[in-house]
Order: sequence, then structure tokens, then C-alpha cells
Amino acid sequence: MEYFLIVISAIFVNNIILAKFLGVCPFFGVSQKVGTAVGMGGAVVFVMTISTIITYLLQKYVLVTFHIQYMQTITFILVIASLVQLVEIILKKVSPPLYQALGIFLPLITTNCAVLGVAIIAATADGYTLLFSTVYAIASAIGFGLALVIFAGLREHLDLVEIPKGMKGVPIAFVTAGLLALAFMGFSGIA
Repeated sequence: MEYFLIVISAIFVNNIILAKFLGVCPFFGVSQKVGTAVGMGGAVVFVMTISTIITYLLQKYVLVTFHIQYMQTITFILVIASLVQLVEIILKKVSPPLYQALGIFLPLITTNCAVLGVAIIAATADGYTLLFSTVYAIASAIGFGLALVIFAGLREHLDLVEIPKGMKGVPIAFVTAGLLALAFMGFSGIA
């Protein structure tokens, strides 16, 4: 039951983008098309899950053991950057169109504060085991992807609607993101 609650909470109630405002750059940058948003969501699920597992183990068995917790941020960023390079190589070979569509935003996963934030939360929270941290990372990544895909769908629909000239582009995107965050706040009574 505890794992079910963390999944529902991480996806809907405490969504990493809409409630904690981490990872907003790719949220606005990659959300032009649903296909690109799905690809970015998949890449973030892979990177966030693997990086959380690795950083959790590094935190518990290296940084804490040798009393060098002050190296946490740089260590975590190096792990995330290495994984992003791996994803980039795989995408270039497996799906060149998706690799081209993600463009500059794929390397931005390296500095995506959602990935780093989840890794830090999972590694430093009291009572989080490796399994619990992994479930939290997967659920947070799914929540990231869900918010990204919904927002991309809304933005694609907005391209078909007549919008006042002063609201086109970034202003309507911010208003839509705010309304989406309010919609997700409706889930706060669940968990």
C-alpha cells in the first residue's frame, strides 16, 4: 500500500514539474509536439531511474562512508551526464528522427533539475530504501512524462484555435501551464 501511495503521489499530487517546479526548461521547450514529448518522457524515465539507483548507492556506500557528502552534487551531475551520453548514443543509432526532434533538449537532460532533484531527494530522504527510491524515481519520471505529453497535446490544440495576438506563443503557454498545475492540484486529496 505504501508503494501505491508513493506512485500516486509522485505522478499526480507532487508532480515534479507542476508541484515542485523542477524541469521546467524541457517542459516548455520540448512540448511543441506530442511525439517529441513522448520521446523526451521516455528518455527522462530511463535516465531518472538509472541515475537514482546509481546515486543512491553512491550516496549510501561511498559519500556517507567516507564522510564526503559535500561532493554529492558534482558526483550526481557526473552520473547523470554519463547516462545522458549513453541515451544520446542509443537514440542516434535506434531512432535518428527522434534524436533530431529532441535536438538540443536531449543534452539538456544533463542539467535537468528534475533528474538531479529526484536523485537528491531519493538519496537523502530519511527512511528511503533502494527499492522505495527506485519506485519514487520511476513514478516521478512518469509524472514528468505525463505532464509533458498533456501539455504538448494542449499546445498542439492551441495552434488550431484563434488566440488574441498578444497571447500567442509564450504567454498562452504559461497560462496553460498554470491551468494544468491547478488541475493537478485537484488530486491533492487522494494521497
